Amino acid sequence: MKIHEYQGKELLRKYGVTVPRGVFCASVDEAVKAAETLGGKVWVVKAQIHAGGRGKGGGVKVAKSLDEVREYAGRILGMQLVTHQTGPEGQKVRRLLVEEGADIRKEYYVAALTDRASQKVVMMASSEGGMEIEEVAQHSPEKILKAYIDPLAGLTDAQAAELATGIGIPDASLPQAVALLKGLYTCYMETDAALAEINPLILEGDGTVKALDAKFNFDDNALYRQPEIFAYRDLDEEDPNEIEASKFGLAYISLDGNIGCLVNGAGLAMATMDAIKLFGGEPANFLDVGGGASTEKVTEAFKIMLKNRELKGILVNIFGGIMKCDTIANGVMAAVRQTQLGVPLVVRMKGTNEELGKQLLRESGLPIIAADTMAEAATKIVAAVQ
Repeated sequence: MKIHEYQGKELLRKYGVTVPRGVFCASVDEAVKAAETLGGKVWVVKAQIHAGGRGKGGGVKVAKSLDEVREYAGRILGMQLVTHQTGPEGQKVRRLLVEEGADIRKEYYVAALTDRASQKVVMMASSEGGMEIEEVAQHSPEKILKAYIDPLAGLTDAQAAELATGIGIPDASLPQAVALLKGLYTCYMETDAALAEINPLILEGDGTVKALDAKFNFDDNALYRQPEIFAYRDLDEEDPNEIEASKFGLAYISLDGNIGCLVNGAGLAMATMDAIKLFGGEPANFLDVGGGASTEKVTEAFKIMLKNRELKGILVNIFGGIMKCDTIANGVMAAVRQTQLGVPLVVRMKGTNEELGKQLLRESGLPIIAADTMAEAATKIVAAVQ
């Protein structure tokens, strides 16, 4: 789950991280009032969407008068903001953050995330703040410093100081930078975050180290124990089909292809999508029905896939372990009948009650294409779609 910048800054503030004063706004009038309340002569009007690159897309503007605050807020609110992370369709802006201006002398990058290779939390830092970290990694990897953190010790003062010094934080600002990095790590751990990123972290003219932006991703599987974080969820920013799928315990992610995939198990789902691409097709979604899929869940999965106007066919690939093949077969047949399926359907099943499941499909009288191997299933659905 992702949250907005203003919500991320609320979290950081709770953990002692210095952030600019700002006000969340949902209208132009609220934006002007926020600027009046904040005072000063410079304000930043920021679009709040779940995507990076907002500034390049015209979603971040510096205003030097209340008239400009009104103008920019009116321009940004309601716009379809296109960034490198939204895709060409963009994302509608429904919320704003109006912040006080900052005296930026230097920009840095810091983030806490889980490193799969080392199986540890790593704190990353770079002197190249304001840039996409992927670009820095590609062109100047030596400018990315990392500290691998012992979960029993946490981020130590020595590690934090080494990172801060390494990216060029001045000695006078070092104590605050160390406290900030430790606060970021604690926030990451206690909120079950998957990513806690500050880009840019800035050094102001008076030596203050401040988080000018905040990006958080959270582990969906841990949200049951994070009610305050879950309350930040903004359904307007999520795919309606993914929201609907979550209501039925389905793991669903929309993709750009035209072949729907219904699979049990995330690993098998990934392999199924790979097989489709290997034989010349493009998957339309990732969909994991889990180990306990009922007829209702399978039917809902079909309904969600069929909402995709680009869908030209469906591949069902099931390994019958805990999930028995006859159960899936009954679910598939019910789904085909209820949805009056009008696109080709290939079903491949292996495992528990495999023969019974295949028999049910054969005797159903429904136009279901059977396959025994993943290669055969992928070949048949690609051919049927083409």
